[in-house]
Amino acid sequence: MADPIFPNAHYLAVMGLPMPSIAERFMRYARIDTQSDPRSATFPSTEKQKDLSRLLVQELQGMGVTDAAMDDWGYVYATIPSNSQRPVQAICFCAHVDTSPDCSGTGVKPILHRAWDGSPIVLPDDPSQVITTDGHPYLLERIGDDIITASGTTLLGADDKAGVAVIMEFAALLMSRTDIVHGPIRILFTPDEEIGRGVDKVDLVRLGAVACYTLDGSERGSLEDENFSADSLELVIQGVSAHPGFAKGKMVNAIKAAAAFVEALPKAGLSPETTEGLEGFLHPVHISGTAEVATVELILRDFRTARLDHYEELASRLMQEVAYGMEGISYVITRREQYRNMKEVLDRYPEVTARAEEAIRRAGMTVRKHPVRGGTDGSRLSFMGLPSPNLFTGEMAFHSRQEYVSVQDMLKAVDTIVELAGIWARVS
Repeated sequence: MADPIFPNAHYLAVMGLPMPSIAERFMRYARIDTQSDPRSATFPSTEKQKDLSRLLVQELQGMGVTDAAMDDWGYVYATIPSNSQRPVQAICFCAHVDTSPDCSGTGVKPILHRAWDGSPIVLPDDPSQVITTDGHPYLLERIGDDIITASGTTLLGADDKAGVAVIMEFAALLMSRTDIVHGPIRILFTPDEEIGRGVDKVDLVRLGAVACYTLDGSERGSLEDENFSADSLELVIQGVSAHPGFAKGKMVNAIKAAAAFVEALPKAGLSPETTEGLEGFLHPVHISGTAEVATVELILRDFRTARLDHYEELASRLMQEVAYGMEGISYVITRREQYRNMKEVLDRYPEVTARAEEAIRRAGMTVRKHPVRGGTDGSRLSFMGLPSPNLFTGEMAFHSRQEYVSVQDMLKAVDTIVELAGIWARVS
């Protein structure tokens, strides 16, 4: 194991902090409902996200971070000033406050399972929800850790409140330890990441960083500098309405056309349930409508951006075949860009990723570098001119009622960004 840059960077032993410290912080955040809403036209999409953002500002100010503030859009900006004797470039650490709309985030009851022994974890509010090592193989590596889960009826919110807790613990450490040398550290907490709007209103000039690291990854030691390129498709199908009692030869049912289209989608591949690794897919995520007008919403995902064109062409061809068999049906397909593979940008800034790899190793871990089958704020920030790879926090089984996080993984993430801040202070 490499020696840490800073003596005593593994701060728990030095400061005498109890192990539950970061656990208590995380659970406090997890109890706050911050679910975002893709149907909302406001920004942020839900006002309740600001409840956590306001708390974070208060806590940062309580640490002595004097410029901590939330803007009208719900972003939290803060600066930990440099204590280096020479000029150092500013870097940013970022996490998102919202939780996924895929699973309820109301009434989260986090439970701390101390020194977990590897036995099945039965979630008390719904005993049918059982977390096992068979269903979650990564847990085999975490036997003996303190594991936090929800109670069985909601998600936990470790995605990304684990990242929020890691950054806040890191901030508290730097504000209390003058012996840890670092440059200017920008902190950014964003809303609406889960619905693809996380950086729509971010002020990069105000942020003033040369690189950013999102804390929104999973297994201990993982580093992600490659992610899906992503677009959405909206298929609007126009049928012909008629009174059902007198509809013979007149009605053309848009709902049936939508169902026929969804049924025609590939089943043996090109879907989330049949792909892994670098394989992409097209995926229906919402269907609604009436006999007259029906809408199918899909997402397109692939690590090769050009492949998204093929998925759009496939959807168009399948709908064309449906319309051919249902005289009177018409349709419109609209495609919208969501985000792109950050590797296209990060390959131009190899030092940003290399320093993260070095920090993970210096914190005593093996680097797990793999592409992420999703997107983060970092992918969009990278294309906005701020290279932003993604670091681990320990969040696992996200967007589900079996979501969990290891307290020790979060602490290792704190160690990692302490080391990372030191690396930038040495080489900037």
